[in-house]
Amino acid sequence: MKKRKIYVCTVYILVLLLLLGCSKLDNGKNSAEDGLPNSEDMHDKENNEPPVEKIDPIKEQIKEMSIEEKIGQIVVVGLEGYTLDDNSRKMIEEYLVGGIIIFGKNVESSDQLLTLINSIKEANSKNSIPLFISVDEEGGRVSRMPKEIKKLPTSGKIGQLNNKELSYDIGTVLAEELKMFGFNMDYAPVLDINSNPKNPVIGDRAFGADSKIVSDLGIQTMKGIQSEGVISVVKHFPGHGDTSVDSHIGLPTIEHNLERLKDFELVPFKAAIENGADAVMVAHILLNEIDPDYPSSLSKAIITDILRKDLGFNGVVISDDMTMGAIVENYKIGDAAVKAIDAGSDIVLVAHGFENGLAVINSIKEALTNGTMSEERLNESVYRILNLKQKYNITDDVNHSIDIEAINNKISEILE
Repeated sequence: MKKRKIYVCTVYILVLLLLLGCSKLDNGKNSAEDGLPNSEDMHDKENNEPPVEKIDPIKEQIKEMSIEEKIGQIVVVGLEGYTLDDNSRKMIEEYLVGGIIIFGKNVESSDQLLTLINSIKEANSKNSIPLFISVDEEGGRVSRMPKEIKKLPTSGKIGQLNNKELSYDIGTVLAEELKMFGFNMDYAPVLDINSNPKNPVIGDRAFGADSKIVSDLGIQTMKGIQSEGVISVVKHFPGHGDTSVDSHIGLPTIEHNLERLKDFELVPFKAAIENGADAVMVAHILLNEIDPDYPSSLSKAIITDILRKDLGFNGVVISDDMTMGAIVENYKIGDAAVKAIDAGSDIVLVAHGFENGLAVINSIKEALTNGTMSEERLNESVYRILNLKQKYNITDDVNHSIDIEAINNKISEILE
């Protein structure tokens, strides 16, 4: 009887041990299913190789680029006349510039403009990186479109109507006009607030004197341009609306402090950045309270500290034309270009003069040679530029035809 009790107890203990073992196995399985690591998981993780870093194709592309190619990408130049002259061809084929800007002096007719832009793209055909084909097309009095195309109203007129839908439609038709000829970048819309009635350069190029109207309508115009696959470059940061000097002639000076800028002039730019602005043009304005030594286009305090850090802009920064009086009357153009890049600009715009473009390219190259500018800093700008070209699928494909009647009908429909 005693042996039987011992036997039963032994069996009972064995059953309990077996049940406890299964419970532990089940718990281990549940832990794994819950995403919690068990000892085997930890062992596997310890023996696994570290994750392979994802390759960035743009970084890889930059590694293969020569210094000359990199310098070229950060320069946009203009040209003379109605055809691609020898100097402009040299800028594309030998100096490998990243883009071209077209002005009214380059436009005679619709057919001529199409032929010119196609010839620019063909000249770049041996280069692996496509060109920005850019223009100031704001509508109103700042228009480079051929006379065959119907004129669009000024931003000031649109601002009086204060219609967001109209602003978006204006943006789309602006972009459709440009795409038809082969443009891929538009220096528009103007986000300056026209707060100074004596302003000689902005006026009705702005949507008005109210920061909210300028923000609302400017953003819609920007989105309309972007919707058609054209890059919108908002301008003129940090705000050209309260100046009394035309920066084409001299250097405007503003006495506003940072608090005033944040409360007024910067409002439309901040809103545009929050709504997906890809590129910002920086004006030549001296803000004594922020940087008394350099105009905004050459100022690290304006570009790096305010635009990049405070407003969080990570896109492409473009200088206003470096051949304007505000720069060439006060600086050597090559030195100014190096200073602009050092301040945080990605592209320097050299709209007039082959010699000016050459001076800028040579000065940047010299700065890299003597250590004034680092190649790492150059690579940052080249990365942003290539990334933007990739985002908009920029190519040098030529357009074979244009439809003036269709675009004019579209303009008429929008303005009815």
